[in-house]
Amino acid sequence: LALRSQAHAVPAPAPAGMPPTASLTDTVLFFLDVALPTIGKGLFLRRPGMVAMAQALDLDRRAVRRMQALREHYGAGPLLLRMPVRNQALLLTPDDARRVLRESPDPFALASSEKQSALGHFQPRGVLVSNAPQRAVRRRINEEALDAHRHVHHMAAQFLPVVQDEAARLLTAVRGRGNLAWDDFIAAWFRIVRRVMLGAGASDDHALTDMLAQLRADANWGFLKPKRRRLQDAFFARLETHLARAEEGSLAGRLAQMGHRSPEALHQVPQWLFAFDAAGMATYRALALLAAHPGYASLAGSEARGDRTDMPFLRATLLESVRLWPTTPVILRQTTRETAWGTGTLPPRSGVLLFAPFFQRDERLSYADRFAPELWLGERSQENAALVPFSDGPGFCPGRELVLLLGSAMLAELLTGMPLRLERPLLDARRRLPGTLSPFALRFAVQ
Repeated sequence: LALRSQAHAVPAPAPAGMPPTASLTDTVLFFLDVALPTIGKGLFLRRPGMVAMAQALDLDRRAVRRMQALREHYGAGPLLLRMPVRNQALLLTPDDARRVLRESPDPFALASSEKQSALGHFQPRGVLVSNAPQRAVRRRINEEALDAHRHVHHMAAQFLPVVQDEAARLLTAVRGRGNLAWDDFIAAWFRIVRRVMLGAGASDDHALTDMLAQLRADANWGFLKPKRRRLQDAFFARLETHLARAEEGSLAGRLAQMGHRSPEALHQVPQWLFAFDAAGMATYRALALLAAHPGYASLAGSEARGDRTDMPFLRATLLESVRLWPTTPVILRQTTRETAWGTGTLPPRSGVLLFAPFFQRDERLSYADRFAPELWLGERSQENAALVPFSDGPGFCPGRELVLLLGSAMLAELLTGMPLRLERPLLDARRRLPGTLSPFALRFAVQ
């Protein structure tokens, strides 16, 4: 309470030529209201108990308001935090956010020190922790395998029957009980993910996913947790056996056709598996959004009965799910050289932090706290440069289109296979949507 009463104390002068520096009080408040709740929920593997607490205490909305207060007090930024180790700058305007994303990886490297420490637990040679020249090679593998620049993956005809099959299996399993819960959904979702990525031979390999989850839990602790090399080696050995089969109709087969059988290809796949966990959360929350908005649900249902390869409204629903509840709330960059800003210059190796909820749930936006799929449709989709559900610029998520394909297909299967009724928690479309929505607590009626 004492800290809060002193909020926005006059900051000490910044070093010559540097952007403004937050006061010690405001730095502490940033860590209390933004950093600690975000880290506490788990950046690489969500902690259900912490997510439930964040929802109950409305911590994500408080984090957005803290960022708004910093912007109102300090102006456009970037704003330096008082850090004992190195410079850390917060982005406070959409223009600065766009610049950093557009100018990655140079001078804004994706492989920040924090990211290298955390992701080293389960993808030590992944593209996100790579700098030139390795990054160019690894990025190309990702973009080619995931068809990053195609609206619809060229293997959609092989992937969509997998979604249909697993969704039907899921609904058959839960109808006897009368409801669909998170554990049911995510088990079916990861069967889809393993079949799409590694082939039918991996569909029941829950151990592979569980091993990755253990490593991701370690990544939540970053450099504070020693790396479990034995577990990491066992995980990669198990993953390699699936890739070696190179099953036709899977991404493993696609890698083999492209000539990518090297360790470089192997080390990109953990990021795919990790990212599709977040995609599952977004899909399940999107189902809840439709349940709370019957008019939109009717549009979605009509679209679901048509061509499954391109469903713009269901894709927009997924994008809204990620806008409202970002699965990657923090985007980190690190300067490779001096960068000039309107308020000063950041030296090399400065950290740069983009807090996605601040830009996507900013209360100055008319649509901040409501379901607005129209943002992603037609001409409106060009207005969203500050909304980054899949990042943007040269470092955009190469799996974006594949996520939207599989997620929208799963939504379509569920919409046409069960009544859309949310049992808990109830979302009221007449009120602003919550700042946090735990997927672990969502449950739907199934008949």
